[in-house]
Amino acid sequence: MSYETPSCAYCPPTIRACRHGESETRGPGFCPSKVDDAGIECAAQEYDDPFVREVARASALVESEGYCKWTRVEEIVALARRLGYTRLGIATCISFVDHARTLSAILESHGFSVASVACKSGGVPKEAIGVRDAEKIRPGTHEAMCNPVSQAELLNRAGCQLNIVLGLCVGHDSLFFRHSQGLATTLVAKDRVLAHNPLGALLLADTYYQRVWGPDRPATLPVQPAEGRR
Repeated sequence: MSYETPSCAYCPPTIRACRHGESETRGPGFCPSKVDDAGIECAAQEYDDPFVREVARASALVESEGYCKWTRVEEIVALARRLGYTRLGIATCISFVDHARTLSAILESHGFSVASVACKSGGVPKEAIGVRDAEKIRPGTHEAMCNPVSQAELLNRAGCQLNIVLGLCVGHDSLFFRHSQGLATTLVAKDRVLAHNPLGALLLADTYYQRVWGPDRPATLPVQPAEGRR
């Protein structure tokens, strides 16, 4: 069987050869080292950039120092410190403003200067992006659009070096990452149904949340890509 694209999701737990530096010898046929070693080499060259290298190094040190000890909040503080950042930003869902207040106070208690912008900033109506009244959550009312591009622009203007995403919607977070000039990381991934624990849908995919599956659900999880999944 030939493979064309990396499919790490199907790597058997008994292999995971990259963890031990054995990808080329023990990696399965769909291992990135087998199907696109040129891509790996191309990416490796990016670490010659001093900024990329320093962020990667600082991240690795935070990982090792706080491994299974620090919360993600503490890890963000540690990363910002290692990178010498002083100005942090919070891009928050308006429903998370109370949490943003706590986060901002925590960051300020560590000596950082903090700017924060909620997703509805500007109060731009959804009609401005072509949403019809019948397509709103509550038709017949004013609904401000989530405005992640504005969030990014305002935090860019505030000189934020590291931006923290707090509960932005799917897609809105993508636009924020695209437009943020500073580094960006996620503290909370929104999932209104699962109390903002998106992993729950995967952990319970065979029981309470079987509805996540599409019409081509496999009888069992494959250990290698099926035809058409490449």
